[in-house]
Amino acid sequence: MSAIGLINDFSQGMVLNYIWIAFFLIAFVVALVRLIFFGDVDVFTEIMNSTYASAKTGFEISLGLTGVLSLWLGVMKIGERGGMVTLFSRAVAPLFTRLFPDIPKNHPAYGSMLMNISANMLGLDNAATPFGLKAMQELQEINPKTGEASNPMIMFLVLNASGLTLIPVTIMVYRAQMGAANPADVFIPIMIATFAATLVGMIAVCLKQHINIFNKAIMGFLLAMAGIIGGTIVLFQSMPQEQINIVSGLAANIFLFTIIVLFIVKALRRKINIFDAFIDGAKEGFKTAVTIIPFLIAILVGIGVFRASGAMDFLMEGLRDLVAMTGFDTRWVDGMPTALMKPLSGSGARGMMIDAMQTFGADSFAGRLSAVFQGATDTTFYIVAVYYGAVNIKNSRYTVPYALLADLAGIIAAIFVTYLFFG
Repeated sequence: MSAIGLINDFSQGMVLNYIWIAFFLIAFVVALVRLIFFGDVDVFTEIMNSTYASAKTGFEISLGLTGVLSLWLGVMKIGERGGMVTLFSRAVAPLFTRLFPDIPKNHPAYGSMLMNISANMLGLDNAATPFGLKAMQELQEINPKTGEASNPMIMFLVLNASGLTLIPVTIMVYRAQMGAANPADVFIPIMIATFAATLVGMIAVCLKQHINIFNKAIMGFLLAMAGIIGGTIVLFQSMPQEQINIVSGLAANIFLFTIIVLFIVKALRRKINIFDAFIDGAKEGFKTAVTIIPFLIAILVGIGVFRASGAMDFLMEGLRDLVAMTGFDTRWVDGMPTALMKPLSGSGARGMMIDAMQTFGADSFAGRLSAVFQGATDTTFYIVAVYYGAVNIKNSRYTVPYALLADLAGIIAAIFVTYLFFG
């Protein structure tokens, strides 16, 4: 196959297929090396055990999502029938009509995407996923090619993969548990790194889809986000860790329950049967959770095999030697397992972060850098597998490379700001 043909395949959605295959082939080669040259007779057993464990984990995650999906898709159905989602759609129309020009005016997908992005910014993963899946279902309804990702889907997933989060409470809690002197000292670096990832991802997709980034609505949004991030930094910078946890948790829960109440009140005014609406939405949530299972198992098994083979360890050692040859400081390499794992697995990256803090210390350069990596981006392959799997998208087009570009921007920014603040 020619180089042009390979590029075309890559851009036409084969990237996830190639990566999944690569997990297994690389794992097999590394395992053979460990067996033949290092006498590791347990490596293939560990790999096979990881496939069983990963498949079980994938099913358990999907099962755990069933209740949450049923709850929030039930709430969304109330908002949809009551007209609240339409109001949200109108509120974000000036921005979203520019970022998503292929979506009809006042389409309910606008409201679902807004809810998803808002929940992500507040660090509410359990709420963000149902909203995101609802948005994907609505985008699929207007997708002219049902098996291929549309431009709005790609923009939406890249924004998700960039992982913009205003309040990384979970990371600060882990740092506190690991004995950090000031668990919140990574707060500002994370804010800067995640904003850089979102900015690069949005601009890259805008350029690819020929969207004018200098439009007043888009520029206004970027300036507003910079203002919100700056204001949040100023607000939380002077707070002790316990107060940050209380304030951020309270704000997030007030936000969510206010949304539920607004949906119910609006539906009451329209005199619809609210309970029936909730049940109908909850049924959709159950069906969606079942649909996700094979896609999630596939990606988690691939990741598990790659990890169990030791390929990740070989990768880190090679990177360290390469950096050492250039004469640059190699301290940042110790945090890279978190960065490399984050696009693949959120729980895996969290484990890498905790391992770095245990090995080097919570307040070490590697410990802090791994925390910034954890907050800088999101789980790209998980998002792609779950969101596209929920609507049976087979051809992801250029979603993965552009989402990984946003991840790369977040990684580079994380390294830069960690040296700036803690170097």
